Amino acid sequence: MQTLSSPPQAAQAPVETVIHRRYTRSVKVGDVTIGGANPVVVQSMINEDTLDIDGSVAAIRRLHEIGCEIVRVTVPSLGHAKALATIREKLQATYRTVPLVADVHHNGMKIALEVAKHVDKVRVNPGLYVFEKPQANRTEYTQAEFEEIGETIKATLEPLVISLRDQGKAMRIGVNHGSLAERMLFTYGDTPEGMVESALEFIRICESLEFRNLIISLKASRVPVMLAAYRLMVQRMDELGMDYPLHLGVTEAGDGEYGRIKSTAGIGTLLAEGIGDTIRVSLTEAPEKEIPVCYSILQALGLRKTMVEYVACPSCGRTLFNLEEVLHEVREATKHLTGLDIAVMGCIVNGPGEMADADYGYVGKGPGYISLYRGREEIKRVPEDQGVVELINLIKGDGLWVEPETT
Repeated sequence: MQTLSSPPQAAQAPVETVIHRRYTRSVKVGDVTIGGANPVVVQSMINEDTLDIDGSVAAIRRLHEIGCEIVRVTVPSLGHAKALATIREKLQATYRTVPLVADVHHNGMKIALEVAKHVDKVRVNPGLYVFEKPQANRTEYTQAEFEEIGETIKATLEPLVISLRDQGKAMRIGVNHGSLAERMLFTYGDTPEGMVESALEFIRICESLEFRNLIISLKASRVPVMLAAYRLMVQRMDELGMDYPLHLGVTEAGDGEYGRIKSTAGIGTLLAEGIGDTIRVSLTEAPEKEIPVCYSILQALGLRKTMVEYVACPSCGRTLFNLEEVLHEVREATKHLTGLDIAVMGCIVNGPGEMADADYGYVGKGPGYISLYRGREEIKRVPEDQGVVELINLIKGDGLWVEPETT
């Protein structure tokens, strides 16, 4: 009979608990820096028509006040581009300067050149920046045709690159799986490779003009495609000696629970691999709903600490109190204590061990009683109806309590 046993403790390799992020160059967007050793940056986009000056200013401010660090606006016309000058002035006069990104798509040279005066970063989509009229009877692109269009793209992009370079501003080369140029589709197919080559074409044009304030994104509405594109982009950049930061997102993720799960599956997977410097969760909801999801993803991976981390067991027959209700009470009393880890555990069977990394613990001890822990140390046993108050008193005694802000 074969006997199985655990290896000696000393032979076990240490468990890696820190995500080592891929090194990227630092790119400034207003007063925010993306890449380098900086935290992963959170972005979103307003829904308002940019011609609605007051509505846009209010929407940008709402996002920024809840933690959105860079805000994107759409500029479909020259009028929209000029409106951003007024939007920026009103923000500065009534609130503060906010890093702004302009979204430029079809035939965007004139629009981009105007808006580059008023924002900190311009986002261009390689598949749409220079329109390539599809031909119904086309069966291939010759190398000469491919290169000819490439020269047209360079001539169209060059003035914008020079403007951004000379102003010390940034560009996002934002490839979308659903809007690849026709020649990329013919040459590489509807594939992550086509997305990567589309981005590389624009990167090379920028580099030829000594402009490297670039952020790259390769978004798709299907998570496996998005993951494959970003991983291939990293591989190709490593081969080519490029170190540009990456903006992560699952485009058109939808709404509700599934939209959040889908975004987390894509963004969280890459961040866990050390890939990604700035993120946006794209929900079919008010933009303000995107920001908590972004921070939850970052907090779960240990990349940002923006809220209290609650550790709580799922409850079972051993639980001696209403765990869901107590967790809610503890959260409501302590949710403003950013930086703390607090555990609420149903019983002592797994409680003290499972919550070992928490700063404080609230553990069911027996019928009608709970134990309060500081780290691994049991501090006191108190009646259940006094548990939350005594937890607050323990935190106060350690000098870590701050009064919540009143609205």
